[in-house]
Amino acid sequence: MKLFAPLLAAFGFLTRIPVPGGTLLDRNLGRSLAFFPVVGVALGLGLSGLGALLGAALPPFLIAILLAVALAAVTGGLHLDGVADLFDALGGGRGDRARMLEIMKDSRIGAHGTVALVFLLLAKTAAIGQALAERDLPALLAFPTIARWAVTPLVALFPHARAEGLGRAFAAGARPVHLAMATAILAVTVAVLGPRFVIPSLVTLATAMTLGLWIRRKLGGLTGDVYGAAIEIGEVVALLVVGLHHR
Repeated sequence: MKLFAPLLAAFGFLTRIPVPGGTLLDRNLGRSLAFFPVVGVALGLGLSGLGALLGAALPPFLIAILLAVALAAVTGGLHLDGVADLFDALGGGRGDRARMLEIMKDSRIGAHGTVALVFLLLAKTAAIGQALAERDLPALLAFPTIARWAVTPLVALFPHARAEGLGRAFAAGARPVHLAMATAILAVTVAVLGPRFVIPSLVTLATAMTLGLWIRRKLGGLTGDVYGAAIEIGEVVALLVVGLHHR
C-alpha cells in the first residue's frame, strides 16, 4: 500500500473516486504529482469509452454535453471551482494581492467567475463535439492526460502564494524527479496515440506556464485554485489544438 500511496493520492485529489484512508497525507501529495497523467489517462479512457458507446445512438453535440457533465461529476467540479475563484479574484481584486487571496478563499461565486465558467464550458463542450464529429476517440483520451501533465511544472517549480493550504503541501513535497516521471508517462501515452498529440501537448504546456508566470507576478506565487484553473484551461487548449489538425 505504501508503494501505491502516491498513485492513490493522485486519484483522491484529482477525482471523487474513493481511495483508502491515510493516502492523502502531505508526504504523498507531492509524490503524487508523478501520477497526474495516469489520472488523465483513466479519465480519458472513460470519456472515449462512453463516447464510443453512445456514438451510435445520439448526435455528437448531445454526447459532448454528457461527456462534459460526466467529467465534471467525476472530478467533483474541483477544477471548475478553481476557474471561478481565480477569475473572481482577477476581476474583483483590482490588483491588490491580499484582496485577491481573500476573494479566492470565498466559497461564493461572483460575476467574473460565472462568466469565465460559462465560456469555458461552452468551449470545452464544443471542442468535445468536434472530436466526436470527427470520430476522434484518441483525442478524448489525450486531452485530460495532457492537461494534467501540463500543470505539474506549476506545482513543482513555482512558489506557493499562501503560508498554508493543500496546494502548499503539494509544492513542498514535489521534486524534479516527480516532474520527470510525469513527463515520461505523457511521452509513452503520446507515443501510443500518435505524434499528432505532440504539438497540442507543447501548446498546452506553454499556456499553463504563461498562466503561472502571470499569476506569480500578481500574487508572488500560485495557489490550488490556479492549479485547478490551469487544468481546465489546459483541457480546452488541448482540444482546440487537436481540432485544428482536422481542419
